[in-house]
Amino acid sequence: MCGIVGYVGGRKAAGIIYGGLKQLEYRGYDSAGIATLEDGKISVVKRRGKVSVLQPYIGGLGGTAGIGHTRWATHGGPSDENAHPHSAGKFSIVHNGIIENYSELKEKYFPDTAFLSETDSEIIARLLDKFYDGDFLYALKKVADLLKGSYAAAVICADFQGLALIKRNNPAIIGYGEGENFAASDAPALSFCKQITILEDGDVAVLTADGVSIFNERLQGVIRERIVNPATPLSLELGDCPHYMLKEIREVPASVERTRTAYLSVENKVGLTLAGAERIIITGCGTAYNSGIIAKRFIETFAHMPVETEIAGEFRYKNPIITPNTVVVAISQSGETADTVEAAKLAKRLGAVVVAVTNAPYSQLTRCADAVVPVEAGSEICVAATKSYTGQLTALYLMAKTLAGQGAAEAVKSLSAVAPLCERVIAEGADIDTLADMCARASGVYFLGRDIDHGVALEGSLKLKEISYVPSEGYPAGELKHGTLALIDIRTVSVFLITSPRLAEKSANAVEQVLSRKGKAAVITNVAAVRERFAGRVPVISIPECDEYLSPFLTAAAVQLLAYKTALLLDRDPDKPRNLAKSVTVE
Repeated sequence: MCGIVGYVGGRKAAGIIYGGLKQLEYRGYDSAGIATLEDGKISVVKRRGKVSVLQPYIGGLGGTAGIGHTRWATHGGPSDENAHPHSAGKFSIVHNGIIENYSELKEKYFPDTAFLSETDSEIIARLLDKFYDGDFLYALKKVADLLKGSYAAAVICADFQGLALIKRNNPAIIGYGEGENFAASDAPALSFCKQITILEDGDVAVLTADGVSIFNERLQGVIRERIVNPATPLSLELGDCPHYMLKEIREVPASVERTRTAYLSVENKVGLTLAGAERIIITGCGTAYNSGIIAKRFIETFAHMPVETEIAGEFRYKNPIITPNTVVVAISQSGETADTVEAAKLAKRLGAVVVAVTNAPYSQLTRCADAVVPVEAGSEICVAATKSYTGQLTALYLMAKTLAGQGAAEAVKSLSAVAPLCERVIAEGADIDTLADMCARASGVYFLGRDIDHGVALEGSLKLKEISYVPSEGYPAGELKHGTLALIDIRTVSVFLITSPRLAEKSANAVEQVLSRKGKAAVITNVAAVRERFAGRVPVISIPECDEYLSPFLTAAAVQLLAYKTALLLDRDPDKPRNLAKSVTVE
């Protein structure tokens, strides 16, 4: 969710923090702010809007220590007042997460105090000011003990030339420099640091220009591992693309290639971890969950093993049944998705083997997993997942082959055909323009498919709704006549995915049912008979012929382009859709 950045050293802090916030803007863009410390005085600038609203003020912020924030609103709408940093007395703080007991703390400690914002975060600054008696570390520990929920907070104090971090259930990373040190909620903001440390829950870290001290939740000094920083700076260059979403759709083939190559390095460990598995539970949220729907079909078909799919936010609260030899596959692009991380931890406590599928090698999810299947999609700036989705499909396809006892080398070879086919779909995207215009004018859009196409239908619907704001749902095509048909009229559009010759006739019948009720329809297909049947009757998006179980890679690229083009027609920002952020680190 929100992005936080901290710096202390010999250079002017504001510019460094601003640059870090630009790298983290995908985590939230409702408002932004920076606080710097100079000669015992804290100066704050915060404004509603994207990080760029701060640029005119950077020159006026002195000091060589400071903190910054880019916000995704939880408590309190986007406004100057609700923007971070929040300040009280000698303290200024930035916070990522949710303080679940903030109302209780306000009532107990500040019953007569008028707060300056509607946020839960302001309580942290107020409590620090209340309990501070000259001992910065003690105040941090006291406040951390009172907070319930999830948080990573960076703090500056007028009496201390440096900054501090407290962390629980949200990512907090320290970066090391020469005569300077850094903090952030995500590694891309620290890409210039050769080494980083990922804090553990309960840690309190104190940073100065000269060094870093880390304490556990009992305030005992601890040594946390320094690791080589895997992050590279996010490429903020768009090239010839007007939006990051289009740039990242064009990088789909590369994500497939990198992921299939990376799998060879983990094949043996994944195989050993999965040995003896008799039941698979796949869990994730949003796009990650949708990729799990496809993985269910991969595993059941290749390995003939029972698979259940669970939305992580439901799984963690349902008292799940974990039997002996159960493997839980947890999927998360960021590896920090709160519900997915907690679902994985719960599964681990109940005795399951946990396999993480993630695009982030040093994340909370990877640290609790028994094995990690890497997704090598590279960083995504656009909020909507595109290349990370196809990277997940690649990783899950290969894992399914391993479960089936088939050599990864042969499976990797079979996937070599995917990248060039995806390139063809993306390059020929002009065919989607007519359908995008239909969707932009529709009162609702339904994505329908059978069997493996159903999983992509769910993802197509999610993409359309999240960046175009057109109401949309994904359904199994066979369910159309069991209720959804009542919603079909001249204002609706039904998009049918048909890639299985075995089921093509049945799906084509569903298209006819929509047309007979005056609904608009379109078909995305690689089945020749379907193309011929509907040519001239409805828009037909033709994709290349391929193995049935590789078709989701191609249809995924098509529905991503459809969502993108629809959003443009409606004058939406496809990179920063309203109310959404890239990494969901709160419930």
